[in-house]
Amino acid sequence: MCFSAFASFGTGTILVVVGAACMRRSEGWREWPYALIPVCFGVQQFIEGGLWLSLGASQQCLSAQLTAGYSVFSQVLWPIYIPLAVYLLEPAGMRRRLIGLVAAGGAAVGGYLAWYMAQTPVVAFVRGEHIVYVFPHFHQPFATVLYLFAACAAPLTSSRVHVRWFGVCASLSLLATAYFYAQWFISSWCFFAAWLSMTIWLFFAKRTRLVRAA
Repeated sequence: MCFSAFASFGTGTILVVVGAACMRRSEGWREWPYALIPVCFGVQQFIEGGLWLSLGASQQCLSAQLTAGYSVFSQVLWPIYIPLAVYLLEPAGMRRRLIGLVAAGGAAVGGYLAWYMAQTPVVAFVRGEHIVYVFPHFHQPFATVLYLFAACAAPLTSSRVHVRWFGVCASLSLLATAYFYAQWFISSWCFFAAWLSMTIWLFFAKRTRLVRAA
């Protein structure tokens, strides 16, 4: 994230452990994508930790590759993956249909951003002890709004209370990051969202306690 390589590597390690614990408590393939969200965030943080080191060592080729890898997570994966993971959890009904529409929008914006980044690669550099990512598509308001909607609206729509908590945390961290870390928005929001993804554990831990109580 915007603090240091140590912060990124430490966060990544914790999230992989949390994700592994979620996977152990998952029941069936429909829960696997949701359980793996912390792991995906952890891998993203490992990539940014490597980017910190490569930027510090002025390894331009490696920095470009790591920037591209980080951008695939932050710009392409999340608007597609999060709505899909929530959709698979949701039982049949109106909410599932609404989440399906959000997932379709997320897939569209994720595909568009992947195409855009292929045309204009993302650039990363350090400024003020933070990593700044220059994403040309942020000049496209519609793409930005659809991205944020896809990432936050799906969990907020869920009928499952602990999934909604994840959506609330992601939305609040979005607002806080936009206010306090606007210049480093991408790196900062991904870092905060990564930590907040540990609320996913609540979905599996609460369900486990109920099963044992029964």
